[in-house]
Amino acid sequence: MTERTVFQSMAQRHVVSVGPSASVYDAACVMTRANCGSVLVIDAASTLLGIVTERDLMTRVVAKALDPAKALVSDVMTRGPRCVPPETKVADAVLIMIECGFRHLPVIAADSGKILGVFSVRDAMPREVNAAVSLAEFHEQVNDALG
Repeated sequence: MTERTVFQSMAQRHVVSVGPSASVYDAACVMTRANCGSVLVIDAASTLLGIVTERDLMTRVVAKALDPAKALVSDVMTRGPRCVPPETKVADAVLIMIECGFRHLPVIAADSGKILGVFSVRDAMPREVNAAVSLAEFHEQVNDALG
């Protein structure tokens, strides 16, 4: 069986986004309506500025007692998120997520810079996750041996 790419496996192939001046409340509503765990923060020129995830809402808004109606996404987003091209293999994307500690990767076309959507770890099949975990364990063993 051939390995799937992140673009092939994305559950949602549309861009869920808000502008940088949107409130955290608005971002949460957009995420809820789209039934997704993240929203991209994009400016008027369609440039990716950042990403806001469910975890960001919990750790950067709720845990700090910020008012979601007043807090701006630009204040709580992860700026300059790690991105991957659509041809990235799912196991490679999951490995990036494991090693970097996040669950969402914006997918951007390398040739045009067009934002295609977000790959979520939920989009991966168990065998793809297992392959990534095995790779992460191998990397850890190599680092232990070298360090």
